[in-house]
Amino acid sequence: MTETIPLARVKDLLTEEASKRTLSREAQLAMAHAEASLKLSTKDTDTLLEELKALPFLDPVLASKIADILPQWPEEVRLLASKDRTLLDEEQVKSILDLAAKFR
Repeated sequence: MTETIPLARVKDLLTEEASKRTLSREAQLAMAHAEASLKLSTKDTDTLLEELKALPFLDPVLASKIADILPQWPEEVRLLASKDRTLLDEEQVKSILDLAAKFR
C-alpha cells in the first residue's frame, strides 16, 4: 500500500534534504509548489489529519487531500471525494467542513 504524505510533510522533507545537498530541478519545483500551496504548519496538519482519520467514513488518502486544501464549500469536498469514487452524505460533508474550519 502506498503512503499518502501531506503537503506540509513534503515541504519538511525537501527542506531537510536541501540542507544536505543541492536539490534537483524537480525537487526545487516541488519545494516551490509546497511553499506556495501550503496552508497549515506541519503540527496543525498532523492534528487535523488525526481528527479527519477518526471519522469512520474517511480514508487516509482523502483525509490528506482535505488537510492540504482545507475546503470551504460542500462542492469542494464532493469534488475531492469523487476523485476517489467516495460518496459522502450531507452530514459527512458537514463534519469534514467543520473540522477544516477549525484550522482556517
